Amino acid sequence: MGTTANDLDAMTGTPDAATLARRYRDVRARTEALCDGLSSEDCVVQSMPDASPAKWHLGHTTWFFETFVLAAAVSDHVAFDPSFAVLFNSYYNAVGEQHPRPRRGMLTRPPLDRVRDYRRRTDDLVLGLLEGERLAEPDRAIVELGLHHEQQHQELLLMDLKHLFWCNPLAPAYRETGPAGGRATRLEWVRFDAGVHRIGHGGDGFSFDNERPRHRAFVEAFELASRVVTCGEWLEFLEDGGYERPELWLADGWAVAREAAWRAPAYWRRSDDGWTVFTLGGPREVHPDEPVCHVSHYEADAFARWAGARLPTEFEWETAAAELPVRGNLAADGALHPLVPRPGDGLRQMFGDVWEWTASAYLPYPGYRPAAGALGEYNGKFMANQIVLRGGSFATPSGHLRPTYRNFYYPRQRWMFSGVRLARDV
Repeated sequence: MGTTANDLDAMTGTPDAATLARRYRDVRARTEALCDGLSSEDCVVQSMPDASPAKWHLGHTTWFFETFVLAAAVSDHVAFDPSFAVLFNSYYNAVGEQHPRPRRGMLTRPPLDRVRDYRRRTDDLVLGLLEGERLAEPDRAIVELGLHHEQQHQELLLMDLKHLFWCNPLAPAYRETGPAGGRATRLEWVRFDAGVHRIGHGGDGFSFDNERPRHRAFVEAFELASRVVTCGEWLEFLEDGGYERPELWLADGWAVAREAAWRAPAYWRRSDDGWTVFTLGGPREVHPDEPVCHVSHYEADAFARWAGARLPTEFEWETAAAELPVRGNLAADGALHPLVPRPGDGLRQMFGDVWEWTASAYLPYPGYRPAAGALGEYNGKFMANQIVLRGGSFATPSGHLRPTYRNFYYPRQRWMFSGVRLARDV
């Protein structure tokens, strides 16, 4: 596709073929395991335009390897099904046409079994190339990118399934979730002095191109909350009229909140007995000490203003997280829900539980250059009108996460696992 090893240097450290083969098996198996227990009907329905059916995720992540690895590295490669080039292309205009995203739920054909056959055949071919050491370094770099791409879709799959099951009047559970319990520690403020900091990925190992190049940024002195905002604190905001006070809201946020009739975070519902929240384990009472989840940037910003604080910039967040181990409630723990943090000193929950909204627009770093060819569409063309989130969630694979990782969504969106950490000026 016209991508060179130098182009992909910003994305990966290019592991050897044997390491990639092991990781390929693990990642692909994890995606299949996430679909265990789902019916064929569960896998085909699309609950809203932002979401995708599970079957489409299974097909698209496979399309990536067929399109960018097999078709590029094997001169006589024969496509599994030529129609899949359109059905499972997401947004790569340089590759060809795409089936419209809002109509992915109309794809009752191909059947789920054929998509799984597609995965098996593609896996056999890719693993054959890796185990036979027949992939050059640029192609191995694309395999590595494809594995991290699939890990992103593993989290998207859970986001989309949760929204789908929430729309079902039977309120079905996906799987058992972590226990609701514990007490949140008192929120404290951790101070960071002003200074010039190195921002972005500059070491060995994988990173996406939007994390580079590493550059300097001056950060004024600031304080960061020791933990994320809890459901109990959000209830105080709600009961103080937070959703009814326009002075707390950005103008665009106020308009969206009015139009969508927001009165609480997504998946919350009020009854005579109090507030309940829909989880991947089904509905349950809102636990006041758990991290609040499924709030938009507009809601996060309004809450911060109500609390007499603000959202951190992504540079402040990365400065605070730079030396911390990537440890927390992540996908491997299997909780499938944000958990009350364990007691401790300093910053907690910087990784896992909920993605943390920042105040920073999703923009290129100084000197940013996307990869050549179709893979240059992976990140760069989305650098407009979106906001950066940091830190990962309970659904993020641990090996996929770094202090420099930049997630991004539109400020109105809230079906992702998003929460809030406060900051304030010194």
